Amino acid sequence: MILLHGFPEFWYAWRKQIPVLAQKYTVVAPDMRGFNESEKPKGIKNYRMELLVDDIRQLIAAFGQEKAIIVGHDWGGVVAWTLASYFPECVEQLIVLNMPNPAEMKKQLRTNPRQLLRSWYMAFFQIPVLPELYLKTFLKLVFNRSFKGWAYNPDAFSDEDIAVYVESYRKKDVLTSTINYYRAARYSEFESGAKPQKVPMPVLLLFGENDKALGKELTYNTYSYCSGELKVQYVKNCSHWIQHEYPYLVNTAILYFLEKHRN
Repeated sequence: MILLHGFPEFWYAWRKQIPVLAQKYTVVAPDMRGFNESEKPKGIKNYRMELLVDDIRQLIAAFGQEKAIIVGHDWGGVVAWTLASYFPECVEQLIVLNMPNPAEMKKQLRTNPRQLLRSWYMAFFQIPVLPELYLKTFLKLVFNRSFKGWAYNPDAFSDEDIAVYVESYRKKDVLTSTINYYRAARYSEFESGAKPQKVPMPVLLLFGENDKALGKELTYNTYSYCSGELKVQYVKNCSHWIQHEYPYLVNTAILYFLEKHRN
């Protein structure tokens, strides 16, 4: 089982899941490319989706496996969806937390003014240098606002948690590398011209209904991107940070889903 975190996090995002899931599965929670202790190649093009997906394919192979259960949140969810769409043979089951299918996200950004407004920060991140300077100057404030400020249940993040994230983002080149995920999104997902297919494996989508970054309506069309079984579970009184706010619910839902679809 591979757990893929989002922005602005790192493997620590799964601290409330790893001990529980590891009782039944071999759990791998990497720092994704550019985050925390992972390598940080220079240049925006080194954060194209094709490379992010290939990282996970290589990670699966490094453990001597042909496929894995893939769990992703936020940007990790984007990578998870894309891996399952282009390389379904690598994914046994797909579990995504608070991230719609990327194709639906692109569609909504073109047609949904409310979502475009919610995603203002994506445009800000396209500016060279300035986002890094802003975040570096107000790092602790940004993390407090992003986590405690966005959370429906702010107590899900302790002051110690915030300090861990601040420490991670003070590391050399982390700010530019992680923001490059957004900058690289303007490039084609796959330079080869390969096209995604409908996801054939069982899919569980968990979605906090009070997400300030992503509207619930982005999930309504998810079935059109799946050819296999899809289960969408909405969580009331929950923000974008679903695995932090409701770890017991998330852990239980994942384990129940996997047990149901055990081969």
